[in-house]
Amino acid sequence: MFFQQVYDQTLAQASYIIGCQVTKESIVIDPKRDVDTYLAIAKQQNLQITHIAETHIHADFLSGSRELQALTGARLFLSDEGPEAWQYEFPHEGLKDGNVIKVGNLSLTVMHTPGHTPESISFILRDHPASDEPVMIFTGDFVFVGDIGRPDLLEEAAGMIGTKEIGAAQMFDSLKKFVELPDFVQVWPGHGAGSACGKSLGAVASSTVGYEKIRNWAFQYTDDFEGFQRYLLSDQPEAPYYFAMMKKWNKVDRPLLLHVPHHPNIDLTTLELVEGYTLVDTRSKSEFAKGHVKNSINIQHNNGLANWAGWMLSYDEKLILLVEDGEQEAVTRKLMRIGMDNIVGFVTSIAAVKDLEMSQLLDADRVEEWKKDPDTMLLDVRSVSEFKNNHILGAKHQFVGSLVKNLPAEWRNKRIIVYCQSGDRATIAYSYLKKHGFHNLYNYSESFTDWLNKGKAIAN
Repeated sequence: MFFQQVYDQTLAQASYIIGCQVTKESIVIDPKRDVDTYLAIAKQQNLQITHIAETHIHADFLSGSRELQALTGARLFLSDEGPEAWQYEFPHEGLKDGNVIKVGNLSLTVMHTPGHTPESISFILRDHPASDEPVMIFTGDFVFVGDIGRPDLLEEAAGMIGTKEIGAAQMFDSLKKFVELPDFVQVWPGHGAGSACGKSLGAVASSTVGYEKIRNWAFQYTDDFEGFQRYLLSDQPEAPYYFAMMKKWNKVDRPLLLHVPHHPNIDLTTLELVEGYTLVDTRSKSEFAKGHVKNSINIQHNNGLANWAGWMLSYDEKLILLVEDGEQEAVTRKLMRIGMDNIVGFVTSIAAVKDLEMSQLLDADRVEEWKKDPDTMLLDVRSVSEFKNNHILGAKHQFVGSLVKNLPAEWRNKRIIVYCQSGDRATIAYSYLKKHGFHNLYNYSESFTDWLNKGKAIAN
């Protein structure tokens, strides 16, 4: 048997390619959209991709299953479990609880594991030449290392009110199936630490059924549904706005993208940034602070790029991206994984641009002085859970992503100081507010970590 995990650190998303080395057949589970990765692995291992499967309708990335099928002719297996409202709307081979997919001498048995979503399934792998005992389970967003999938995303991302309590009850029942598996079965989940699909995902790639039964919080509530539901639904991370679009596009028929697109380089001095274009500056926050194009938004090119683009940018916007030369393909891949294909082109230098703006930065002492002024608002743009844990005394909270849908008019009469934990989100918020006409605006770019290091007053 051949096995390889493909892990996208930008979205903390795991996919898998498993092959029978006798028959040269292979299956890809939960592929990302830039599917050339799997084609290269299969070629290197002298395998053919003959099967493709998904664990559920994904919310956090645009699945590449149909692109991979178009390029390989592989059979596409998707869940037919759950209510009609959450059925895939394009041709596929439907799966129900107990169905078996055969890939050469390997088999994957379907286990319906609703909770995260109604149609969620897991795949139990057997390597028959070695043993008929199960050896691995691919859990998608059912069981993670140290956590389980959140059942509130249908409500948070898709607006299906009242579904999170139903999902919690389904998850509680699904976990009873999981504990019946042998302790030695390896657990390979769909996400790792950093994903918004749970709140305390472990950083290691995989686990075992036995380890999760001992260490995962969810299995400590086996006789206490009320306590289980209360813990499961509390303090979940904010669900990015782009999740709603992914839920839709992963369910319906849509245009396919069969290669990584190439976008042209653009000379800013010859381009008028007319209304309808958004300039996204992907340089470091420090470079942005030194000088940036007016009305540009700073979303740094790091592992958080796709997530914050999904929060702050619209799929209707035409995007021009300022990048370091040589980063064009990497940025394109990260954005195409969430279906953000509306890239007009790239800018690699703003050296010739006149009238660059500098960010207005503050240090801790000035923040401490100015926040006493009743006309000053100290704005904490971290998550709700971070703010609840502790924050600068006197700060007001609003999560950075929610600024897109909520910019109170009364803020325009205030002097605003923005901060987060270490400065990245504060710079996103600062640039977004600047673009939307807030001028009496300052960035405490060293943010809460610096505040704590200086021993200044906090509230908790």
